[in-house]
Amino acid sequence: MAFEGLSEKLSGAFKRLRNKGKLNESDVKEAMREVRLALLEADVNYKVAKEFTARVTERAIGSDVMESLTPAQMVVKIVNEELTALMGSETSRLEFASKPPTVIMMCGLQGSGKTTHSGKLGLMLKKQGHRPLLVACDVYRPAAIEQLKVVAGKAGVACFEMGQKNPVKIAKEAIKHAKDYGNDIVILDTAGRLHIDEELMDELKNLKAEVNPQEILLVIDSMTGQDAVNVAKRFNELLEITGVIITKLDGDTRGGAALSVKQVTGCPIKFAGVGEKLEDLEQFHPDRMASRILGMGDVLTLIEQAEEKLDEKKAEEVAKKMMQNKMDFNDLLDQFQQIKKMGPLKGILSKLPGIGNKLDDVDIDDRALDRTAAIILSMTPEERSKPDIINPSRKRRIAAGSGRSVEEVNRLLKQLRDMQKMMRQMNGRGKKKRRMRMPPGMEGFDMNGMGGF
Repeated sequence: MAFEGLSEKLSGAFKRLRNKGKLNESDVKEAMREVRLALLEADVNYKVAKEFTARVTERAIGSDVMESLTPAQMVVKIVNEELTALMGSETSRLEFASKPPTVIMMCGLQGSGKTTHSGKLGLMLKKQGHRPLLVACDVYRPAAIEQLKVVAGKAGVACFEMGQKNPVKIAKEAIKHAKDYGNDIVILDTAGRLHIDEELMDELKNLKAEVNPQEILLVIDSMTGQDAVNVAKRFNELLEITGVIITKLDGDTRGGAALSVKQVTGCPIKFAGVGEKLEDLEQFHPDRMASRILGMGDVLTLIEQAEEKLDEKKAEEVAKKMMQNKMDFNDLLDQFQQIKKMGPLKGILSKLPGIGNKLDDVDIDDRALDRTAAIILSMTPEERSKPDIINPSRKRRIAAGSGRSVEEVNRLLKQLRDMQKMMRQMNGRGKKKRRMRMPPGMEGFDMNGMGGF
């Protein structure tokens, strides 16, 4: 995941501070040298890294920190606040037109992911109740129009194209079409080049002048490091972009572009691409990203993903069955399918506090869930709902049907029994607590018989 190397180095620097107990000025400056090196290795702009550590040092050697009972924690708090400020302080959201349609112009170099992220943005806005229209304004790249049509089809979003016509004319006609057909957002997928040139910029400036977009979003590939920041700076000088979509934050990128772009260009990061699927686009929250970098997790984003992708009704049914100690393999299979909807396990775990910066060398195999699901799917409906009937001959049949070993089948059966045992113990403790709270004279009364307590 992005920032893993940076997170690990920052964690090491802060650990050394904690081991010292009371801090002096030289301790802080030594730690900030390590922080600056970690930022530079993460491909953060040199000037940004230098100014960042200078601000942190100035705040950290103040009396509030030095005289604190937990000075190391105060330093971490300052770094967290400064990292958040570095990436924009507040979450920057889309600006909508007072009178629809809102026009969003997507721009960037060729290969940065404009077309794909036009579809991702369209899908996100559709889920929010909007009716976006994707517009094919890239008339130069081979198959660009077809690609946008395919992406729009997968996202379930309308697409407008006029072939190889003038992009300005296409955009104008698309806005008319949106007004006629009730599309409240128009997303223009513009042409890119392998590098910034006069021809590209003239076309984009003409498009901007003619359609007056509410948003000009620059798509940049975080894998390109400082080059991405230089591209953002140049586009901003010529077009006055309103925001950035940074892609591939789920990969092995060092993340320097995300930490530098706001400081260098003044343009906020509005969205982050975190995977290859159309659903893998997140609103960029500077405070949550800073928390992730420092290994504090990102529980709020995890909760939002769960609310969006998990079936609440199913979750309630499973929770009820767990509390009644009636959970079987059908419920376990449902849980696996729900977890898979949230994306790779490593991505989920990286958002948990204290775990994110410890996943570097951990090999998390997402196929383990598929292998377990294969075992369950090789059972008969009766075996799934009544695991106790699974005898040795049934185990051999299940193992052969799933391509797994009898040992793995036994292990899965044991896991379910352990889970059921744990729930019985929890329910037992709960009943004891309930009886302790009963009024005098009613200690033996079973409230569960009255519909629960």
